[in-house]
Amino acid sequence: QLPTGLYKKVLVILHDSVLPFMNEPTLMMDFLTVAYGIGGAISLLALNGLFILIHQHNLEYPDFYKKLYSLLDPSIYHVKYRARFFHLTDLFLSSSHLPAYLVAAFIKRLARLALTAPPEALLMIIPFICNLFRRHPACRVLVHRPGGPADMSEDPYVMEEEEPSQSRALESSLWEIQSLQNHYHPDVAKAAAVLNQSLSEMEDDISGLLELSAYELFDKEVKKKAVDVPLEFEQVRGLFGKKNDIFAKHFSLD
Repeated sequence: QLPTGLYKKVLVILHDSVLPFMNEPTLMMDFLTVAYGIGGAISLLALNGLFILIHQHNLEYPDFYKKLYSLLDPSIYHVKYRARFFHLTDLFLSSSHLPAYLVAAFIKRLARLALTAPPEALLMIIPFICNLFRRHPACRVLVHRPGGPADMSEDPYVMEEEEPSQSRALESSLWEIQSLQNHYHPDVAKAAAVLNQSLSEMEDDISGLLELSAYELFDKEVKKKAVDVPLEFEQVRGLFGKKNDIFAKHFSLD
């Protein structure tokens, strides 16, 4: 039993400052699997160590993807360790041997959570979803299904289902991304519109977008060269405009 603060400090450095120097890194299996099951930020930080044990030391974790799926909640787009989490999630979902229902469940959950995500997270997650479609063509039915649900109440996808195989994601459609095509931020709307076209074979490089911040977006907008836009074609005369204006007929100033 470790204090939460110490737990986080240990997990942050475990994958590069501890495991490489251990004669038997597999001794950390129990510690990391228990940490992964705690939830919240601790589970996110445990992913690094688990990634090394799974890929280099043949750790078998039967419910790994189920737990990874459960970590996707509204806070995932706001946490301090967002970049680390999505970098590793991208690696775990890179295998072409994953079943289509599993990848579709991740796509739908990420898209549903994107409806309330900030613009800096959306500019990362939309290319992330597009990359998943490129790797798993069987999931493209989510985009190209005619006659999708008219509203959220008709969507067969079960957001509350903890088991990805029971979420019915493959029966659904990706209406969430279509709704983001009307987003107030023009860059987000432009990114979401990519799914209206056929995706290229080359994956998008999201490494530069993982740590994109609201400050960077704001700074980019401020530095744009302003274009003078005419707001009035005729100079206003008086408070109500022209003399024959309808306001001038019915209102007057004392």
